[in-house]
Amino acid sequence: MSDTDVDNEAQKPKDVFSTLVAVGDCLYLKGVYNKAIDSYTAALSMKPDDKTCLVGRSKCYLRMGQFENALKDAEASLKEDKTFFKGLYQKAEALYYMGKFEFALVFYHRGQKLRPLMQEFKLGIQKAEGAIENSVGSPSSMKLEIKNEDTTKMEQPVTATQHLTTEKKQRNQKIPKSEKTTKKLLGEFYSDKKFLENLLNNEDLTKSKSKGGERLQDVIQSCLTSLDTCTKFLSQKKPICSPEGQRKQKSTKPHRSPSYDLVPFLLKSLDEIDAELTSGNAEGSLKKAVEVMNIVQGWSEKDMPDKKEVMGSLHSCIGNALFDLGDLDKALEHHQKDLELASGCKLSEAMSRALDNIGQIYAQIGQYNQAIGFWEKKIPLVCDGLEKTWLLHNIGCCYLELERYNEARDYGINSVTAADEIADLKWQINANVLVAQSELKLRNFETSVSHFERALTQARLQDDHSAVNAIQKALDEAKQHLQK
Repeated sequence: MSDTDVDNEAQKPKDVFSTLVAVGDCLYLKGVYNKAIDSYTAALSMKPDDKTCLVGRSKCYLRMGQFENALKDAEASLKEDKTFFKGLYQKAEALYYMGKFEFALVFYHRGQKLRPLMQEFKLGIQKAEGAIENSVGSPSSMKLEIKNEDTTKMEQPVTATQHLTTEKKQRNQKIPKSEKTTKKLLGEFYSDKKFLENLLNNEDLTKSKSKGGERLQDVIQSCLTSLDTCTKFLSQKKPICSPEGQRKQKSTKPHRSPSYDLVPFLLKSLDEIDAELTSGNAEGSLKKAVEVMNIVQGWSEKDMPDKKEVMGSLHSCIGNALFDLGDLDKALEHHQKDLELASGCKLSEAMSRALDNIGQIYAQIGQYNQAIGFWEKKIPLVCDGLEKTWLLHNIGCCYLELERYNEARDYGINSVTAADEIADLKWQINANVLVAQSELKLRNFETSVSHFERALTQARLQDDHSAVNAIQKALDEAKQHLQK
């Protein structure tokens, strides 16, 4: 075997790894999370400690509701580098969706300290503080401690367990004292509460620690605090004893279950709809979404104050399923209804979602002007750096298709800036290629060559050999114009 053959053989694993990661990234952006996980897993079998790949798979797990797996991958990405900001953000996100808001807040703050200009950490801090305030009171009563020590252990915020503040003691005193009342309010969770209280009395057990470094006493007390908060909430929303007159009125005029009884049903249903779609079963997802919509339509806004928001989400789910089934006209109708409901309720996230989906459909059928119109309305609503990067890139590509090269170049440059801010190599490559193609069409050959060269360097850093070959070919063609 020649030296060249040896080099080629050594290069193959790198080619396969980079291809698997690129496929995983692409599938993630398309929302095919289960297949993206398969691709990332195959890549990790070759490089088990690749932190970028671990974060990619963690993001997929998070989207699929597998929060434990998402946290596990995020922590693995931090094993060698405790300051890896993408891993810190992903860990914070996983903790947030697991309901561990105080822990999430710690890691959002830690990430912001490392990357103070990164918007995602700022937004994470805001939503974690909001969640804490909604569940146990104002976070202003907390003393959040962020240290530069080993980040494999999560610091326990003061209010979580050991030293209850006066404010928290006052809150706990408002919880119904009658065990019978508490039992009725908690239902099947009452036995869990008693079990946890018994565990708390076991000193040997409470002194031990979990694999993540948490004291079991803290974990148990945190669970009990959550149950107490739940009891307080239910005592306000679901009175055990009603006045006699009200009791008679209810018996003569049946009333549907109040909103807090419907929420678990909705969350479970939406998860099932999303799971069917991500697994490739668009027909099953569509059928389930239509069934749930028929049920929700029968509820009054008194039963479900957020009925319009829920209906919008269901229209979005139906639209996505129809898109996958190729019925783009009907898909467009449902996404437009989603946009109408979101606009009426002034729900910025839902508006952003609907505008994105409508733009995707118009781009799919080649109506680029319409796609641009909806996507440009989405720009002010986008906070996530990655989403902003690909949105600007997609708009630029539409302008390129329309042969409006100046606009394509301008959006490409903005996409490059956004990609640089989040240090995303893959999108830096895509954005620079878009600028280079636009400049080439504008006959600005030197600028075109410069951007192709930058994209080529980034592709080599990614070990993306298919991209390297394609960019090298385009670069050679651009250089030929310089020689004329």
